[in-house]
Amino acid sequence: MERSRIRHAVINMRDSEKCAKYYTRVFEVEKKYQSGGFVKSSFRFKLLTPFCVIISILWSSVIVFAQDLPKVTIAHSSRSIEAINFFMAEQHGYFKAEGLDVRIVQIRANVAIAAALAGDVDVLGSITSTISAIQKGAPIKVLAVTLNRPLFFLVARPEFKSISDLKGKVLGVTSIGGAQHTAVRHMLRKGGLNPDVDATTILAGDVPTQLQALVSNTIQAAALSPPPLIVARDRFKMNVLASVMNEYPTLQNGIAVPEKIFKDRAKVIRGILRARTRANKLFHENPQAAVGVIAKILNVDQETARETYILSKPAFTQNGLVTEKEANEYLSSDAERLKIKEPLPFSQVFNFSLQSEVNRELGVP
Repeated sequence: MERSRIRHAVINMRDSEKCAKYYTRVFEVEKKYQSGGFVKSSFRFKLLTPFCVIISILWSSVIVFAQDLPKVTIAHSSRSIEAINFFMAEQHGYFKAEGLDVRIVQIRANVAIAAALAGDVDVLGSITSTISAIQKGAPIKVLAVTLNRPLFFLVARPEFKSISDLKGKVLGVTSIGGAQHTAVRHMLRKGGLNPDVDATTILAGDVPTQLQALVSNTIQAAALSPPPLIVARDRFKMNVLASVMNEYPTLQNGIAVPEKIFKDRAKVIRGILRARTRANKLFHENPQAAVGVIAKILNVDQETARETYILSKPAFTQNGLVTEKEANEYLSSDAERLKIKEPLPFSQVFNFSLQSEVNRELGVP
């Protein structure tokens, strides 16, 4: 009877590998006590029975828990520093701590927006293109801002020493109308070129892919972010011609969600904001942790990861918020670029109420 109960408990684990391990343990103990008679055998099973039952219950709970975790898909557009908050939240278990099963996928911004509106993506990280889509009528809200400075540097092949040298050349961008494209146009104008006439801009993949295109001479320049910026400069001896980091404010990365998801999955979205906020706090307060994730996720050495962190940190918001004045200024410039007569009011694009609540909960000023 005792033996039957033990074997039944182990079988309830519904996992052949675990079951095999526990059967082996039981039979080894059984062999050890075989010569000791009924008393030792009975004691053995009384000892192991509650242990196996507890393991069975715990393992079953783990299976059910994993099955029940809400699934969330977060889209970002490029393998660079901009999305590091999401990866820090993943690597340090902040999403799991909120009871979420999160998948982070890389999709070009305009494709990600279409996927979000179709219900295939829950959270958009590239909010520059998202804000433009909202101004054109997309039912999406921006809930947090990660980057409020444009983290781009104009990088050219070694033979080009100045922006004027890029006349008639080909530049690569991730998406037309996105933050990178805006930065390229600004730097070309400042360098005396008309971006609509004096250079050709093509879609060239994400930032690391653009670096490959630079090396192969498919394109001659691009606006790169760290760490590809550092790799281009140090390994391939390319020239950094300009930066827009301190030229103008922007709303580059953050969290945006379709209004339907915000309404139907409010608890899940709150968990995403909490995890991102904890990750952002760690990013600012623990350089070593940030450098470790940058090196691992972006596949660079520690020194490159460290310089990436130093260059990028000033562009990251402390609390995921920007002022209404800053947001309205950005909406006006975006509307002008889109040739829209009037920008949308702040309340139709942004909703920072949940982020503000999360900040109070987590002690973020």
